[in-house]
Amino acid sequence: MRLNPPTCGSLPTRRGLLAAGSTLAAAGLMPRIASAATRDPRFVFVILRGALDGLAFLPAIGDPAYAALRGPLALPASGAGAALPLGGLFGLNPNLPFLKGLFDAREALMLHAVATPYRERSHFDGQDVLENGTPSPNGSGTGWLNRAAALLPSAGPARGRDLFACGATVPLVMRGPAPVMSWSPGNLRAPLDDTVMRLERLYGERDPALLAALTESNRLDAMLPEGGQAVGGPGRIYATLAAAAGRMLARPDGPRIATLALDGWDTHAAEGPASGHLAHLLKALDDALAALKAELGPAWGDTVVAVATEFGRTAHANGTDGTDHGTAAAAFLAGGAVAGGRVVADWPGLAPAALLEGRDLRPTMDLRAVLKGVLRDHLGLPDRALADTVFPGSGGVAPMRDLLA
Repeated sequence: MRLNPPTCGSLPTRRGLLAAGSTLAAAGLMPRIASAATRDPRFVFVILRGALDGLAFLPAIGDPAYAALRGPLALPASGAGAALPLGGLFGLNPNLPFLKGLFDAREALMLHAVATPYRERSHFDGQDVLENGTPSPNGSGTGWLNRAAALLPSAGPARGRDLFACGATVPLVMRGPAPVMSWSPGNLRAPLDDTVMRLERLYGERDPALLAALTESNRLDAMLPEGGQAVGGPGRIYATLAAAAGRMLARPDGPRIATLALDGWDTHAAEGPASGHLAHLLKALDDALAALKAELGPAWGDTVVAVATEFGRTAHANGTDGTDHGTAAAAFLAGGAVAGGRVVADWPGLAPAALLEGRDLRPTMDLRAVLKGVLRDHLGLPDRALADTVFPGSGGVAPMRDLLA
């Protein structure tokens, strides 16, 4: 059953700079929106590492098999801890009120029964496929987002030269020929101005490359959240990373593409979708979205945020009130450029016969189709480049249409 109504809503630790190669933009691959001077699109890709439980994030409360299948993990349709109604078959986890507000404002679009081509259950291999953009683990040493950015012009609307990776490492999805700036929050005090001046003088005399890196690091520090501290649980860490990305992308001279890699989503025991571990993670994600939008300011109107995970989790609870590694998951798009207020799903159902191998939500949507649709219609990449360069081997996966406002 296809659910896609147009409006109803249903159915250095702290511092780092990594430069890699140079970017060539062939005339035949110039984005079709490059001449639209009024647009300045931003794109943020958020990876939820560990496998999000899509049936806890976006519960199919209207499916007749849902409550019995989920058992202790089922969210009620009404009363205490109830799913937030989306107007049809699906609800939204109650710990996502900000995302629900975006949905109501038609700035968030939910996607269900989504998967990459990967069909095994290894976190490492699943994340590799999610990030390398090929159908198999270790299919490429570069990431699909970096390859996409390398096709964009270096200036003007949809420019892709500089990428911004928030987190302890530069994820695979951002590695490749296009230059990447990276930043992660730390717990060390900022150096005194006198120390910085001494380092600048020393590097200027002995190592121009280090001087250039230090100068760039200082420039980033001036743009990013004060102190760059992220002590505490995922709520603080997620929000700090999101605020940093938003502040950078909001700058007229800043990058236009960013990634956030958010850890901790492997919920094998005591998952707690309403008030436990997963609930806290979802609240942290919700706060991060709020921080990102706040820092982007007016640039939010030209932004698409894509949030995805390496695979889903089992449809039923295990013996420790958690879920194990599964297949299909949920994903979503958010931002002022998104045609939201909808749930898009070719819903396979939750009856025992409908489950994949008797245990997983069956995938009916290829995540690459979603990402291709965003890259084509938001950043202007042509279909041929998406099929051959960005997502090699995906010629049979058509870009999804009507995702953007």
